[in-house]
Amino acid sequence: MSNASGLRTTRDRAQASIWLTRLVEAHAELFRLLRMYGWPLLDVVIRCVLARSLFASGLVKLTNWSTALYLAAYEYPVPWMSPVSAAYTGVTIELLGATLLLLGLLTRPAALALLILVVVEQTNYLALDTQLFNAVLFGWYLVHGADRLSLDAVLSRGFRDSALPLAASLGALTSWLRNRGTPVYLSLMRLWLGGALLVICLRPQWNPGAAAAVLSLWLPLATASMWSPAMAWVSALLLCAGLASRYTAIALIAFGSGSAMMRGVSADQIYLIATLGLLAIHGAGRVSVDAAARSVLIRRYPQLLGKPAFSLDGLPRVVVVGAGFGGLACATALRRARAAVTLIDRGNHHLFQPLLYQVATAALSPGDIAAPIRPIFRDSFNTTVLFGEVTGIDRSRRQVLVGQRVIPYDYLVLATGAAHSYFGKDAWQPFAPGLKRIEDATEIRRRLLTAFEHAEATDDGNERRELLTFLIVGGGPTGVELAGAIAELARFGMEQDFRNFDPATARIILVQSAPRVLPTFDARMSAHARRALERLGVEVMVGSRVETIDAHGVVVDGNHIAARTVLWAAGVTASPAAKWLGAGADGAGRVRVAPDLSVPGLPDVYVIGDTALSMAWNGQAVPGLAPAAKQGGAYVARAIRSRLRNQAPAAPFIYRHRGSLATIGRKAAVADFGRIRLWGAPAWWLWGFVHLGFLVGMRNRVATMINWFWAYLTFGGGIRLITGGDPRTSAG
Repeated sequence: MSNASGLRTTRDRAQASIWLTRLVEAHAELFRLLRMYGWPLLDVVIRCVLARSLFASGLVKLTNWSTALYLAAYEYPVPWMSPVSAAYTGVTIELLGATLLLLGLLTRPAALALLILVVVEQTNYLALDTQLFNAVLFGWYLVHGADRLSLDAVLSRGFRDSALPLAASLGALTSWLRNRGTPVYLSLMRLWLGGALLVICLRPQWNPGAAAAVLSLWLPLATASMWSPAMAWVSALLLCAGLASRYTAIALIAFGSGSAMMRGVSADQIYLIATLGLLAIHGAGRVSVDAAARSVLIRRYPQLLGKPAFSLDGLPRVVVVGAGFGGLACATALRRARAAVTLIDRGNHHLFQPLLYQVATAALSPGDIAAPIRPIFRDSFNTTVLFGEVTGIDRSRRQVLVGQRVIPYDYLVLATGAAHSYFGKDAWQPFAPGLKRIEDATEIRRRLLTAFEHAEATDDGNERRELLTFLIVGGGPTGVELAGAIAELARFGMEQDFRNFDPATARIILVQSAPRVLPTFDARMSAHARRALERLGVEVMVGSRVETIDAHGVVVDGNHIAARTVLWAAGVTASPAAKWLGAGADGAGRVRVAPDLSVPGLPDVYVIGDTALSMAWNGQAVPGLAPAAKQGGAYVARAIRSRLRNQAPAAPFIYRHRGSLATIGRKAAVADFGRIRLWGAPAWWLWGFVHLGFLVGMRNRVATMINWFWAYLTFGGGIRLITGGDPRTSAG
């Protein structure tokens, strides 16, 4: 009996230790994500809010100059300056400081000047909570500086290595301020807020008398009264002690936001919530119970410092092949799993394929839609990224073959995508390139732009007509988007660039074998898309069959169309994963997978994305869309994590269709969400926001948004560079 009891006690302790470890890991991951993603955004918001109030104050003083002079002379005079000089100085500091804060340029000098100005106003003019919060936030930027979404962050490294006088010393000073000053400042800020809450709690029992004016001058008592007495008491004690400060700040933000929305949001409350946001993201500072507890926990849980929480030796090996949407989603979800993860791809970047057509039509550059893989996993100690092309899989030895290299696995995830399918007519490929890789997009761009250049150079009318005839095979989303983008490029992007012909005379033909374009969309959406294409001048040929493609053009239903540029958007075939595994496949080469996306007979091998044939969409095949691949990748990661923890098997994969989108030029798109269908400008705006959200990396989102905005306002054609190939050859 005692042995059984002891065994049960040991087992309970082990289970408790596992749960404690998971709790610590969840805590570390939550605030790592907050620092990585939440703080840059909060930093921008705070700087914008501060700049807005400074702009407003400066402009009011400029438009009411007599009031500005009165304030400078009587309310907050500067003894060594005349009222006019003081007024000019105050307005200049506010407007210039607002501009610098908004840009994140010279943030520390601007914050110092504004801090001095606010303290003068608070002590010599009307004491306001707003000015107190401004002073605290300016002090933060003086000590910590702006984050990575600022010009200071962009220019800092180059500035330190420059030949400017004192550049290295100033760089060292700012680093010292941030590293040493930030923890101290956080402690002071926490005590300041905790002290304000404590005074509010004690005020009913203690009449401060003459001290009330002093306390109101330096503590935001009016604004901090927004919480209930119980909330204020608990929060005051926790903040003053520095115990669970992050969670206390989050709770205060949540309850304060709810109260503010019910009673009306004031500027003071916005500043208070922003100040609490700093504590929620950055913590309690050096002098706190949290800091002491963290130093103790770090010895057992090094992941709190971002270091490996466990050794990778002897852990299960998960190999993910392919860094597309599915593979990247799977590898990302496994970053904190107790496994050694290897991500293999034949490129060093993740490519956002839905926007490849914009690279092909000179609207975007390749760097706008591709992100290097390694930086994504820079902080993932259990993930190794390998550059190489998989040539086969040894199922018996559980190995992935990458050239001459062998990568062993315990769990294998194949997310190897698909390639062009010419339906057995591979001889057409040199004359009709498809669109799956960056190299494909730049080749298509070369052919398109070269066709226009050669049309300008020739005097032969027939040759010019052939050069200016562009034929797209396939009326799915890629074909429709390509046709619309080429029509826009010809009619709006280059209308004034050529002298010997009008680019708007270019003939764009879309050939579709099905009875309508976008056959996977609702019939009404297809009709809207066709009308939008025809308004752009695209000739839409539905129910038409391509019989031959060669250097001279295309034969469609027995009729020859002379076209020097033919593009293929008609079909795809899966990667050779089925051949590697010896698994069953459909006519497009997709591996037939089980409900949990594993390969029948190979329970440790999963296939996702375009490579898999899964009937998880209400009994239908899951479509080859980016959201489907991402859902599959996330599902497989959860299934592997469950198996690593010896938990119950995951429920079968269910694909949740969020909708389909396709764009046809500016202001025209279709969006089919089942019950909700949009077309025209609303669908176009939705298409843009959705695609920006799916891009990997803030830099890509910002660059793409700027390029789109510029092209939309100016009708500019974007990146019209002819690269690759031999520029002396013909367009075809």
